[in-house]
Amino acid sequence: MKGVVLAGGLGTRLHPMTKVTNKHLLPVYDRPMIYYPIQTLVNAGIREILLVTGGNNAGDFLRLLGNGKEFGLQHLDYTYQEGEGGIADALRLAEYFADNEPICVVLGDNLIERNILRASQAFQDQKTGAKILLKEVSNPQRFGVPVLEGERVVRIEEKPQHPRSPYAVTGIYFYDASVFGIIKTLTPSGRGELEITDVNNAYIKAGQLTWDILEGWWTDAGTIESLFLANQLVAKTGANKLEG
Repeated sequence: MKGVVLAGGLGTRLHPMTKVTNKHLLPVYDRPMIYYPIQTLVNAGIREILLVTGGNNAGDFLRLLGNGKEFGLQHLDYTYQEGEGGIADALRLAEYFADNEPICVVLGDNLIERNILRASQAFQDQKTGAKILLKEVSNPQRFGVPVLEGERVVRIEEKPQHPRSPYAVTGIYFYDASVFGIIKTLTPSGRGELEITDVNNAYIKAGQLTWDILEGWWTDAGTIESLFLANQLVAKTGANKLEG
């Protein structure tokens, strides 16, 4: 399995800090934010990773991360997303890197306390389809929210005003190679982006999506409030522990 970290976007919700740098280069406690999703993949046993970035500060990732040797990687590849086409548009750029292998995708502003090794192994045993990781949160309307019927996710609603469950779809996804064909069928949403929720709903429609609950704490760091929370959580308990 290969790994993909999506670290594009303008980070407008973190202005004025992101007027001078990519949000994924901002510090979270003692490390740049981008270190955490990379470590999440490394802790799952993944040694080939593609970083998708964009904007005016893309070169800073290369200066910071180099060839990934600090993380023990076999390869750290880079590609550039032009414009603001959405998460699925950024993932589309990973097709040749994936080379028909399954992939684990982590959004660059997602931090977790423990690791995803068990979920990764379960997905590899699954062979085909997709797997998402859910986490119960106090404000699910900020995220994609699963609608559950028993143990089955029947659809995912993006940022619903009235969430049908208390769970958020975290920014960690497992996909087989058919994900790129699905992306090619998508049309832009009302905000002009290719939505990752539409990708996941396509897998649901095909009966090929499974889910697990993410253990330990999880947060994104895409707003002032969540970035502050991420700093507190990492300072207090650490992140990306090898055990668990």
